[in-house]
Amino acid sequence: MVTGDASYIKKINRALIIREILKEGKISRADLSKITALTRATISAQVADLLVEELVVETELEHNPVGRKPIMLSLNAQAGYALGIDLDAGQATFMLSDLSGRPVTTETIPILAEAYENIVQLLASSIRRYQSRCTDSRYGLVGIVLAIHGLVSNDEKIKFVPRFQWQDVDLKQDLERAVGTAIHLENNANLSAFAERAYAHHTTDNLLCVTLYSGIGLGMIMDGKFFRGHEGFAGEIGHMIVVPGGEPCACGNRGCWEKYASETSVLRNILAAEPGDAADYERIGRRLAEDDARVSEALNQFVYYLSIGLNNVINMYNPDVVVIDSELLRMVPDSLQSIQYQLRSQISHYRELTLSGMGRKSCVMGACALAISRFLDVPVLSLPSDGDLID
Repeated sequence: MVTGDASYIKKINRALIIREILKEGKISRADLSKITALTRATISAQVADLLVEELVVETELEHNPVGRKPIMLSLNAQAGYALGIDLDAGQATFMLSDLSGRPVTTETIPILAEAYENIVQLLASSIRRYQSRCTDSRYGLVGIVLAIHGLVSNDEKIKFVPRFQWQDVDLKQDLERAVGTAIHLENNANLSAFAERAYAHHTTDNLLCVTLYSGIGLGMIMDGKFFRGHEGFAGEIGHMIVVPGGEPCACGNRGCWEKYASETSVLRNILAAEPGDAADYERIGRRLAEDDARVSEALNQFVYYLSIGLNNVINMYNPDVVVIDSELLRMVPDSLQSIQYQLRSQISHYRELTLSGMGRKSCVMGACALAISRFLDVPVLSLPSDGDLID
């Protein structure tokens, strides 16, 4: 850190003030000074700039039993909007949020033609539509973040997306040329972890988010930042071997964790004679209610292998919070207790193990939150977690 640099210190103070305003929703200058330990003069000067920029608005506290009603500060959430995109097999989900991270609209568009050029065209036309929609706000569309279910390097180039069989493609550059604005790419599991930290787990800077849908991904927030590894490929934990010599995996190894503990593998095993679709979860739920022995045994095996992998991950990273994003686990009675029972090692240390309350929305919500973080220049966000954000 460069000490004594006035502009740098001002930037840090500004980020601290915006973060607290976001976290509290409404707060007075006096309380900001107490919470941040900044002088009232510093608070007044920074807030004056934010008011001129229309990023903050003032309101009078309606109910104050004694004395003069204090002037409250809150973020001008409608000053701009963030666009998060989750590009997945067969569909692209778009979420437009205001600057407080609250969703304004969400839509899912089917991908009917999976050729690279067709997907670029679909994404570009949708982005232009959202750009036009936001022109009436002060800052318009402040950021666009695209979630990739695959390997994304530190320079935001796609190395491999198994579902589309993309290798070494520069989707960021192609989209930026098409829409005329900056686009940021990030791995989907990282964005799910970012969403969990920003919306739900405000007091931790060491969080792991394990996503279990088509494969197994690991998003890592360590010391308040993404942990990406040497080239950006950290978190491909689904290809950790848990059964030596086990089932063959598309990665080339045998016995990978996601062959035993991803939802796709579990559903395939349970419903081997039936076509897989979104109704799979409904059928599983019905069979559980009917005490179907085959389903119960398959889910017990799912929890068993999931616990093996989680034990390894916890021992490697010693996280504060572990969030598991799984629709199946939400259906299994006492699933967390079963996992915790199997994490009996004296070496495994964590504070909290929990299921995600956001579900499949976490990825696109994390994309919006990251766009807001970049625009406001606030690295660690604490966004409101209203009930409508939770499944």
